Amino acid sequence: MSFKRTQRWLPTLLFVAAGAASFGASAQIQLKSSSGGILGSSTVTTPHVQAELIAQAPDGIGSGKPLWLGLQITHQPEWHTYWKNPGDSGLPTQIEWKLPEGIDAGEIAWPVPHKIPLGTLANYGYEGTVLLPVPMTVASTFNPGPLAKDATFQVNATWLVCRKECIPEEGTFTLQVPVQGTTALNSAAFDAAAKAHPQNLSADASAKGSVKVDGDAINVRVAGLPGELKGKTLAFFPETEAVIETAAEIEQQWDGDVWSARVPLSKQRSESPSPMPVVLASDGKGWRAELPVDGGWPKTAAAATISPALEAALKANAQLGGDAEAAFSATPTAVTPAPAGIWLAALFGALLGGLILNLMPCVFPVLAIKVIGFAQHSQDRRAHRVSGLAYTAGVIVSFLALGGLMLGLRAAGEAVGWGFQLQSPGVVAALAALFTVIGLNLAGMFEFRSLLPSSVASLQARHPVADSFLTGVLAVAVASPCTAPFMGASLGLTATLPALQALTIFAALGLGLALPYLLASWIPAVARAMPRPGAWMDTLRRLMAFPMFATVVWLVWVLGQQSGINGAAALLGLLVALAMTIWALFSLQGTSRRILAPISLLVLAVMLWTWAPRVTQMLPEPSAVAAESGGTGDAQSWRAWQSGLPEQLVAQGQPVFVDFTAAWCVTCQYNKTTTLADADLIRDFADKKVALLRADWTRRDPQITAALRELGRSGVPVYVLYAPGKAPVVLTELLSKSEVQSALAAL
Repeated sequence: MSFKRTQRWLPTLLFVAAGAASFGASAQIQLKSSSGGILGSSTVTTPHVQAELIAQAPDGIGSGKPLWLGLQITHQPEWHTYWKNPGDSGLPTQIEWKLPEGIDAGEIAWPVPHKIPLGTLANYGYEGTVLLPVPMTVASTFNPGPLAKDATFQVNATWLVCRKECIPEEGTFTLQVPVQGTTALNSAAFDAAAKAHPQNLSADASAKGSVKVDGDAINVRVAGLPGELKGKTLAFFPETEAVIETAAEIEQQWDGDVWSARVPLSKQRSESPSPMPVVLASDGKGWRAELPVDGGWPKTAAAATISPALEAALKANAQLGGDAEAAFSATPTAVTPAPAGIWLAALFGALLGGLILNLMPCVFPVLAIKVIGFAQHSQDRRAHRVSGLAYTAGVIVSFLALGGLMLGLRAAGEAVGWGFQLQSPGVVAALAALFTVIGLNLAGMFEFRSLLPSSVASLQARHPVADSFLTGVLAVAVASPCTAPFMGASLGLTATLPALQALTIFAALGLGLALPYLLASWIPAVARAMPRPGAWMDTLRRLMAFPMFATVVWLVWVLGQQSGINGAAALLGLLVALAMTIWALFSLQGTSRRILAPISLLVLAVMLWTWAPRVTQMLPEPSAVAAESGGTGDAQSWRAWQSGLPEQLVAQGQPVFVDFTAAWCVTCQYNKTTTLADADLIRDFADKKVALLRADWTRRDPQITAALRELGRSGVPVYVLYAPGKAPVVLTELLSKSEVQSALAAL
């Protein structure tokens, strides 16, 4: 028997988790036509919107026949999504198509938006119900086949829905449209969208208009507008972002049939469109013109309120996962060799961080395994040394593999950070299952030796190196998220280093983690200090089952932060079924085993099929971070971090403190319940009118990853104090009250 044999189940458990993740699917509502064709749309409902893919094909699908598909979004009260130019913040809705051969999708025919004030800022977007129609072009090559009644359209759509807080969401839709006959179920919605789409002014009318820069504003002239608009106040929407002060009121007037206005330029203008496309609107109707720029644009502002890297990350990944994420991946980080001094300092930091990591709670379950292993081999010096070397090799190889994966994703433009494996509900669930199996084995519920063939049962005796190596792999799997508190700067540096330099830092981290066991396995004094084998070892083995179960509790809590209470409950149910299956297979004998083992396997399979989607489904980002200090003002309650929000608040003269955290980060939770919950410190924040923002990295969020990289970090916790006119102050990861108060005193 060996509790280490359970480590050989790791690949199987990971495959089970990966298979379970594929069971999730978007909810769909389909409406049948009298001929049997499906006319309605798939529907995705979130707490903030209901999104539907709908179609209109008055004459069926064929070359030259009109065909429209569109995403119809119904918002909850006070929530909105964005126009093609979102204004001061936000992201436009994105639609990616998978179309039948011979059909091409055009651009979104954006309806006229309206201005949505947000403090001193403003956005352009939609509330209530809006349809984003897309024209389809059917080529003569379109041939669904003689027996095909329907054409299948698939869409992956992403949108950012906001109130005061913003939540990236996405949906996958499938819609079958009859090839023959009429699809006019949604004609009213498409007709309304057509009326809301701005009409293009003639080229002659656009040419008579102009845009001319006049100091800190532009003078806009538009001719050729309908006569019924004369004298009316018009809304002005530039299609290009970052040109005007979106929230500013404009001065406008009519000179005969020519509309003119003076529009303030953005102090952080970063675009110089020529010609400048604009939309003018009144009473929900709009007119579009492309205006020539008279005299050109002045040089753009030297700095933007929102840093370019954060802006790129926001545009790169407002959605979570899927093909859409790959299509809008973040800009790869620049790679430059580090000077020898900095590189050596990073290596030393990684080695020291790995050593200290042995004291972290993340590593405690693996410590239990190694303690028993040392006790078993304490009188066998050679076996002890071999075990130490194999464990060290497993740790270092695993860190190199994780580092190589991060570098590969970096090269592909993905935004990932250290500890990313615990941002996946599937991985968290698989680790919970693994530690449940290890705990049951340590508790004595099952033994392998009597059930496995002799050739397999003797595998550990013949290959103890493999067992120790896999223990090192397991140590890295659960310990790596805890590395940030001790070597955040070293790991952050790897995001910009060439592959060879970066991998040596990962190797140094692994060596530091494994070094105490490596030294203990080679120094006789340590081996002699170990007690002799005896009955106490069985008691120790069973005692060490409880750290395993405690780790399962922690992992279920982490998954609850990602998948909600239903996901955590589903995982607990699956773990109970897994324990029942192990009990029936390994503890029972004879008739009881023959009856209960198939039943338990069937129960586990059914539960995997029905409950796995609840476990692996990622919740949308929380709409807001609840106030944890009990205060009522902005300076006394935590708000959800958004990309660019710290810079916006600082630009308004308000200091900002940001807590980059994650549920699976033990150090983060310790700091949150001690230093950051201290009543005196909370009063200090309030006295200084500091805005408190919490960036929750529990679930994968490339925006937060990009922000961490800007700060030279790749893991959490990270604490940053921003103040007007000063560079950001990054505090230490093991946060103390005095350190924060000193930083506040310097404001």
